Amino acid sequence: MPALDALAQAGHEIVAAYTQPDRPAGRGRGLTASAVKQRALERQLVVEQPASLKTTQALARLREFAADIMIVVAYGLLLPVAVLETPRLGCINIHASLLPRWRGAAPIQRAILAGDAQTGITIMQMDAGLDTGPVLLTRSTPIAADETSAALHDRLSALGATAIVEAVVGLAAGTLAPQPQPASGVTYAAKIDKSEALVDWRQPATRIAALVRAFNPWPVAQTSLAGQTLRIWSASTTPSGKTQAPAGQVVHAADGELIVATGDGELRLTAVQLPGRRVTSAADFLHAWRGSDLAGQRLGS
Repeated sequence: MPALDALAQAGHEIVAAYTQPDRPAGRGRGLTASAVKQRALERQLVVEQPASLKTTQALARLREFAADIMIVVAYGLLLPVAVLETPRLGCINIHASLLPRWRGAAPIQRAILAGDAQTGITIMQMDAGLDTGPVLLTRSTPIAADETSAALHDRLSALGATAIVEAVVGLAAGTLAPQPQPASGVTYAAKIDKSEALVDWRQPATRIAALVRAFNPWPVAQTSLAGQTLRIWSASTTPSGKTQAPAGQVVHAADGELIVATGDGELRLTAVQLPGRRVTSAADFLHAWRGSDLAGQRLGS
């Protein structure tokens, strides 16, 4: 959506906005328009929502717009070669990594999980491969030690919006030359599976802290506590580092702090959530917890 706003504000004529069909959402499961559709309608743009771009009807409709260029941001559907070849200047993708590192569906989460120090935006010319097209320009940014996927996503969206305006101008003027991606350094950002969010307390505290950040806001790191699912929204490692307690054991549950032993070091849980409850701070969670002191209990067992 920031890219749509930036292109419109830069004075480019947007002949149509393509987004996926409305999906059921919320408790009532009523059909809900995507944020892109809502913003496009606010701007009085033509909105197209084909279930597939592989049909002759969808391709014919796309060709009617006679667009010079198509900008693609996390569209979620494969673009056939016929679609890629339709705009005069081709299809340009805003990808949330420094290609060829983290090609694929979940580059932001994978970068945080891997402990990458930096990431960025790649503006690339799309081809038939998975994020394999030539690079037009890149913009890098450091990943903060406490940054979640949600926060990094928002920063990269803004960075990508600025970069795409620059790229469109350069392409139109013929001053931006696509460069092939290097053959070395290729990694793949596989789609996130919910099962990955289950915390393995045998892992080091630094690894679990990265998992918590990577899976905020979805699917959210989780463990079990006294037969209930405990979702962990934020956590950090402790300065003390080492502990003799078994992995998953609560080593401190007082003074507003909830600290758990891991396979290497300790993890301080700072925001958690029980089923049917709101996200709370560790201090509020400890205050509301029924029963005896949590210290000594095991998570994930």
